[in-house]
Amino acid sequence: QVQLVESGGGLVQAGGSLRLSCAASGRSFSSYAMGWFRQGPGKEREFVAAISWSGDRTRYADSVKGRFTISRDSARNTVYLQMNSLKPEDTAVYYCAAGLSSYSMANRDEYSYWGQGTQVTVSS
Repeated sequence: QVQLVESGGGLVQAGGSLRLSCAASGRSFSSYAMGWFRQGPGKEREFVAAISWSGDRTRYADSVKGRFTISRDSARNTVYLQMNSLKPEDTAVYYCAAGLSSYSMANRDEYSYWGQGTQVTVSS
């Protein structure tokens, strides 16, 4: 069992930055691929970024590539999402997820555990 708690969301102006954190508790954090997803108003939850269990492989949605960076600190059982050059269309609730599969890392079905989400609002 893995529990995930996101933090770091908030209100920021377009062009600004935020860093989201996801603290994991439970067993074998280092065995899990970690992902970030988001769900905007009236939209389905979509993939944002993911990192393999070893940290040697990352994957990003085209919409955030070059602006967002995912990283993990296994000593702290924490995964981060650094978000730069934020745009109003990045406004969403951001969810952290953990899964044992590192095949694609972009599919929601690969993740077994989810956090409660943190709101990110980007004003124009």
